[in-house]
Amino acid sequence: MDIKTFIAGEYAQQFQFKSFLPSKVNFEWMWTEPKINTLLAEANKLLGELNAFSLYVPDINFFIMMHVIKEATTSSKIEGTRTSVDEALLDELDIAPEKRDDWKEVQNYVKALNYSIERLKEIPLSTRLLKDAHKILMQGVRGETKLPGEYRDSQNWIGGATINDAAFIPPDKEEVSDLMGDLENFFHNENINVPHLIKIAIGHYQFETIHPFLDGNGRLGRLMITLYLVSTGLLDKPTLYLSDFFEKNKNLYYDNLMLVRTTNNLEQWIKFFLVAVIETSKKGIYTFKEILRLKEKIEGEKIITLGKKTSKAKSLVHYLYAKPLINVRDVESALKITSKPANNIIQDFLRLGILKEMTGFKRNRLFLFEEYYRLFAE
Repeated sequence: MDIKTFIAGEYAQQFQFKSFLPSKVNFEWMWTEPKINTLLAEANKLLGELNAFSLYVPDINFFIMMHVIKEATTSSKIEGTRTSVDEALLDELDIAPEKRDDWKEVQNYVKALNYSIERLKEIPLSTRLLKDAHKILMQGVRGETKLPGEYRDSQNWIGGATINDAAFIPPDKEEVSDLMGDLENFFHNENINVPHLIKIAIGHYQFETIHPFLDGNGRLGRLMITLYLVSTGLLDKPTLYLSDFFEKNKNLYYDNLMLVRTTNNLEQWIKFFLVAVIETSKKGIYTFKEILRLKEKIEGEKIITLGKKTSKAKSLVHYLYAKPLINVRDVESALKITSKPANNIIQDFLRLGILKEMTGFKRNRLFLFEEYYRLFAE
């Protein structure tokens, strides 16, 4: 299939509206646009550099946790959820009641991603895995009544107050299973020579166009990108998340997806997607370099001054890499110590400039590993 001759689909008449029936994608794709080749080469190069950190950075999983939290908050933000990275780090009891629904959606995204990455060790990226992830995404939140873990049984739409003024109407529910089967076959078709980044660029477009669930399609479609990169071995660990780029370029993100449907311009979407991989990889490489620099400063210069407390202090620093906003209870639990030594080690970290007290209270205080947190909050 030549990308230039691709026909995105056709409109099918339903009862009182027309839905968009996308063309299937399980083909060998070709292109003549040189810019795609240039972007693809750069994206693969930078993705390889980013992946290298997974192989030689000690305790990489601690740092990945903050990447996951940042991805969860940003991907949810695209859909209108308003939870910041610092709020996502808090326990539910510390969240204002009016914000708990948003907080829960972010926590569900973290759980769905972690679950799916673990499951990839046993099963391939599949419609089954995506349904399982969707079920976790919808647990106990606003979409919990919208068939968690199951394809939609009614028509949905994108944009507009009702279907009559919708910006886009996805295919009829009867088409969903067949289209998703085609997408899964495309991902696993070893008889076609299509680079992985081109496959997932097309795959993400197709998933969002099918819109197979009643709710959560945007979040799950972005989560699917990371799952695909890990499942194919392009990444050894889930270190690349595109939601931050998509959120910062939200209008372009939606416009380029819609451009395929309205003008068949798949080339432009692929170029946009590859630029997202390039820019996000650059940012990820910078973040890991800064993490290693900070790690050396904290562990190699500061906590070694604590003498006998160094071992406990190092354990606490590792805990902070995954959860940089803590209270005394967190320290007690993480180090398995009582209140007094927990307060003492927090005081040491405050004195060394590792932690910063955030509340100004005498009780229920929160402490932030600020220099590390800023790498993800900016």
